[in-house]
Amino acid sequence: MPHKKNPDVFELIRSHCNRIKALPNEIMLMTTNLPSGYHRDLQLLKEHLFPAFKTLKDCLAMAQLMLSSISIKEDILGDEKYRYLFSVEEVNKLVLQGIPFRDAYKQVGAAIEAGTFTNSTNIHHVHEGSIGNLCNDKIQGMMQQTLVKFEFGKVHTAIHALLKS
Repeated sequence: MPHKKNPDVFELIRSHCNRIKALPNEIMLMTTNLPSGYHRDLQLLKEHLFPAFKTLKDCLAMAQLMLSSISIKEDILGDEKYRYLFSVEEVNKLVLQGIPFRDAYKQVGAAIEAGTFTNSTNIHHVHEGSIGNLCNDKIQGMMQQTLVKFEFGKVHTAIHALLKS
């Protein structure tokens, strides 16, 4: 599609980095069940390990080049072709006013079909998890509550006692 502008470089960087992330697993599998002594099969690790450093360096260079050259179109969402992106926002506004979601969805859909859909590009998200309300303290609190249940201290003490006996 000639009009499509994917960030191909970033997609390739992601893919290369995922390949690099697979290296520890590959190394572990190649070194599993080795008998003691010199192991010539470790030379096979070099085929993937050493080039990974160059690949990582290249990915960092590509990312630096892309990020230094990136330009942001400030008012792109003001373009008429993006008008219907805000249809979900309009449905959500109606739901917040007390209209059931199904009815709000139908109402906005009918307005779009009739050509009477109007929208606002002013968005102020404050629901849980939105950029305006990440709830990091709640998440951290819930994580601490979960970690306490594991009783790591008791396990450590029990293992230590077993090793002494």
